[in-house]
Amino acid sequence: MDHDILLLRLQSRFGLDGAVLVWIRSFLSDRTQRVCFGGHLSAEIALIFSVPQGSVLGPLLFLLYVAELFDIIASLGLTGHSYADDTHVNRKSYEHISAPVVKNQQAATHLAECIERLDRWMGQNGLKLNAEKTQLMWLGSRHQLAKLTVSQLHLATTTSSSTVDIVSTANDLGVILDGQLTMARHISSVCSAGFFQLRQLRSVRRSLTTEATRALVQAFISCRLDYCNSLLAGVTDVYLLRLQSVQNAAARLVSGAHRHDHITPVLVGLHWLPVHQPIIYKTAVLVWKCLAACTMQPLAIWLTCVPAHSMHGCQQLRSTASGTLLVPRARTVTSQHSFAINGPRTWNSLPADLRTPDTTLCSFKRHLKAHLFQQ
Repeated sequence: MDHDILLLRLQSRFGLDGAVLVWIRSFLSDRTQRVCFGGHLSAEIALIFSVPQGSVLGPLLFLLYVAELFDIIASLGLTGHSYADDTHVNRKSYEHISAPVVKNQQAATHLAECIERLDRWMGQNGLKLNAEKTQLMWLGSRHQLAKLTVSQLHLATTTSSSTVDIVSTANDLGVILDGQLTMARHISSVCSAGFFQLRQLRSVRRSLTTEATRALVQAFISCRLDYCNSLLAGVTDVYLLRLQSVQNAAARLVSGAHRHDHITPVLVGLHWLPVHQPIIYKTAVLVWKCLAACTMQPLAIWLTCVPAHSMHGCQQLRSTASGTLLVPRARTVTSQHSFAINGPRTWNSLPADLRTPDTTLCSFKRHLKAHLFQQ
């Protein structure tokens, strides 16, 4: 990031001026860098680009620096999502991110135009679009994907022409997404990594105490099972059973239980929830935050949680007094996995005393976990 461009953008676009702009200028300026190699230090050079690595302000300043990217994306009728320097561009039709199968060529051309415009903007602002890391993936049912005719996306960037191949899976912040959103590849990856770590721990189990084994299992296996597991809401039981087999093997390793011992008492003794219940837990907590108008939640998720009593004609129903939410009608099997349907459905399945609006987040989490353990 060019410091002069960043400061100008903060002033002209976001209205930062006076002492605040002086603070940020002081934060960025008068920094040097040098490299140590082979026991020798290079000469110091002044840094007129970039922000300090690992700083709290770094990611925020970068997002402010590239905010115009989303204006370009929106001007073409597309939607964009970003996490740090990873950006997604989606084809949008009305309120849904979609394109008819028969128009896949037009959609690909539209996306290519957007990426080329983004590349030109980056070139003007000291950034570079990495065409080698750019991926295109179609999402749809198996029958829809079979009808696609576009196999490549041709890009004419400012430096060269490149071709982006269509991928069947993509790694998104550690989650492997497939074209049909079955989460099968992600679950296979988690199971493979989990069993690998268990084999490593099993070879040294006799040298470890129970507490040390439990800590290592938590660090190498349980955290993998819990990472982004709310995305698994609504997946078929076949996939959840595969994850459950990893947790069962980890529980037996910690407790010393035999392979043919009943696993439920072992999980209860370790105070571990089966894999499907943390999914319910995270989904319910996210719904609570949406109902509590937590500003940290994305607007697209926030708007899906609609209390039943807020709808005209439903105020007199007994269900509205119990804090239930409206569950939209699902047109496809895939849509049943979305948070817009699974979130309200999970919330409505909770006991009425958990759905009271006057509970705090800590109290809700505590009582929800107790309810899941009782089940």
